[in-house]
Amino acid sequence: MALYNPKSVLEIATALRNDEIPLHVYLTELEAEYSRIDSQIEAMVPEPKRFNIVRRNAVKQLLGRWPDPATRPPLFGVPLGVKDIIHATGWRTRAGTNVPWDVLQGEQATVVTRLLEAGALVMGKTVTTEFACFSPGPTRNPNNLDHSPGGSSSGSAAGVAAGLFPLALGTQTGGSIIRPASFCGVVGFKASFGRIPRDGVLLVSEWFDHVGPIAADVGSIQLAASILCDDWKSVSAPEAPTFGVPDGPYLDYASDASRQNFEATLNKLQQSGVKIVRFDALQDFLAIYNRHARIQAGQLAQVHEELFTRFVTDYQPPTAQLIRDGQALESEMLQTDHNKQQELRVSLEALFDLHGIDALLTPATVDVAPHGLASTGDPAMNIPWSQSGLPAITIPSGRNANNLPFGLQIVGPYWKDETVINCGALLEVALKS
Repeated sequence: MALYNPKSVLEIATALRNDEIPLHVYLTELEAEYSRIDSQIEAMVPEPKRFNIVRRNAVKQLLGRWPDPATRPPLFGVPLGVKDIIHATGWRTRAGTNVPWDVLQGEQATVVTRLLEAGALVMGKTVTTEFACFSPGPTRNPNNLDHSPGGSSSGSAAGVAAGLFPLALGTQTGGSIIRPASFCGVVGFKASFGRIPRDGVLLVSEWFDHVGPIAADVGSIQLAASILCDDWKSVSAPEAPTFGVPDGPYLDYASDASRQNFEATLNKLQQSGVKIVRFDALQDFLAIYNRHARIQAGQLAQVHEELFTRFVTDYQPPTAQLIRDGQALESEMLQTDHNKQQELRVSLEALFDLHGIDALLTPATVDVAPHGLASTGDPAMNIPWSQSGLPAITIPSGRNANNLPFGLQIVGPYWKDETVINCGALLEVALKS
C-alpha cells in the first residue's frame, strides 16, 4: 500500500506562521504520523527522544524568539529533514557507516543555519547510503515499499514523499538529489556548482558535490532556494521559453520505459503550447560517464585517506572497494579528467546560445526505482549536469503500472538557477493540466 502523502512547504508555513495551526498541535499530529509511517519506510536515522528534542527546540528557537505571528520568518515551524552527512547542532552525524560517530562530527553547516534562521525546525537526520556512496540503508520507497527510494539522499526524498517533513536537504555527487526525488515522485533541485555553501558537509568529491533541497512542489523549492543560494535574485519567468532535447547516446542510455514516458511528456507539453527543439548532443557521453566514476573514486580516496587507514574494517565492502580504486589512480590522470570537466561545462553552456533555448529537458532517471533495496539506481541521466555544475530540477511526470513515478529533468545555464526553477514551475502547471 502506498504511503505517498507529500505536503507543501508554502501551505504548512502559512498555517504555522499565522497560528491557523498552533505549532504544538501540529507537532502532536506529526508525531502520530511519524509513528504510523516511518516504521514502514525508515526514512529517518533512529532517535529515541526525537520529539522531546523537537518540542524543546520549537519552544526555544521558534516560539520564544518569534511569539508575534506578524514577525515570524517564512519557514516558521516547517519541519526539516537533514541528510546524515550534513552537520546540525544537537543531532549526531553518523553518515550511514559503522565508522565511530565521534570522529565524524563537525560544526553546523551553513545550509542548516540559513534554514533555521528562516524558521525551519530540524526533525533529525535522514538515512543516507554509506558516506553518500553506494551501500544503501533500510529506507523504502513510499510509493511501492518493495522498491528503492534511490540514493544517496534516500531518507530525504522518501520522507518528503511520505509527508514526514515537507522540506529536506540532500547532496548530489552524481545523481543523489535528482534521482531519489524522481523515484519518490517529488521535486529535487541541484543548484549551480558552488552556489549553495558546502561547509559542514562530509564531502565525497571537492569537484562534484552539491547541496540542495527536496520538497513536494516547485513553489516550495523556490522558497527554499531563495534562502539557500548565494546572490539570489527575483527574476521573472521567460516569456514563451524554448526547451531543448539532447538527442544521441545520452538519451539512448535511458530505458525503453523511461524514453516512452519522456516522449509522452514532451507531446503533452507541446500540445499545451510549449516550444521544444531537438538536436544532437553529448556524443561523448560514455567518456563523460567513465570520467565521473574515476574522479569520484579518486577524490573519495583523498577525503578518506586518514579515516580509511584507521577504520578500514568498519567500511562496507562497496565503499572500501571504491576507495581502493581511487587509491590506484594516478594524480596526473585525475588532473587531466578535471581539465576535461571544465571543458564540458563550456561545451554544454554553448548549447543554449547555439540553439536559442532557455533550458534542456531530459528524463530524470534511467528507469523507475529498482525492485529491492540492493541498488539505488543508475545516476547516468544526472552525471553530465553534476560534472559540469549546471543547475537542474526534477518534477514528476507520471507513473507506471506499479505506482512508481517518472520524473522530468530541467537543466539550465550555469548560475541561472532562478530561470531553471521558473521553467520548472511553468512545466509543472502544464503537466498537471
